Amino acid sequence: MRYLRQHAALLGIDPNRLIAAGGSAGGHLAAAAAVLPDLNAPTDDLSVSTVPQALVLYNPVIDNGPEGYGYERVGERNKEFSPLHNLDKGSPPTIFFLGTADKLIPVSTAQAYKKKIEEKGGRCDLYLYEGQPHGFFNYKKNDLANFKDTVLKTDAFLQSLGYLKGEPTLDQFLSSGYQP
Repeated sequence: MRYLRQHAALLGIDPNRLIAAGGSAGGHLAAAAAVLPDLNAPTDDLSVSTVPQALVLYNPVIDNGPEGYGYERVGERNKEFSPLHNLDKGSPPTIFFLGTADKLIPVSTAQAYKKKIEEKGGRCDLYLYEGQPHGFFNYKKNDLANFKDTVLKTDAFLQSLGYLKGEPTLDQFLSSGYQP
């Protein structure tokens, strides 16, 4: 995030309209950039924010506590790494996708995350997909329904924030011959 902000002019991007997105561990990294300000390298320029203006999270690891994922790796330092345990009023607007049959991320964890963000005055749009496992949203040539649905919901979310305009172009993208 700091790199993007520091090189925004070179990259041709608006440093005040950055969105962090990811699935599973990548979702953890996106959420961590937003809510864990104390995880820095000694060489980091702390005057440059890591906080994105929005989060798009696909079955993210957000609880590293004793009941969450990865506790055995971080142990007593879990609160330093756990986005769920570090939410505050500054949490960016978030869209969160989770399958109800995800064996790594419990639905109750996603609901707790949403509740905590909203209690702090923030926004978290949570979408639960009945019976779907971890990674249900990935592009699958023979099963595009969940992929399309999550992309379209993400598009609508980003439109509601003023980051996208117009009709989604997903069908044009898919008909272009994209292969995963």
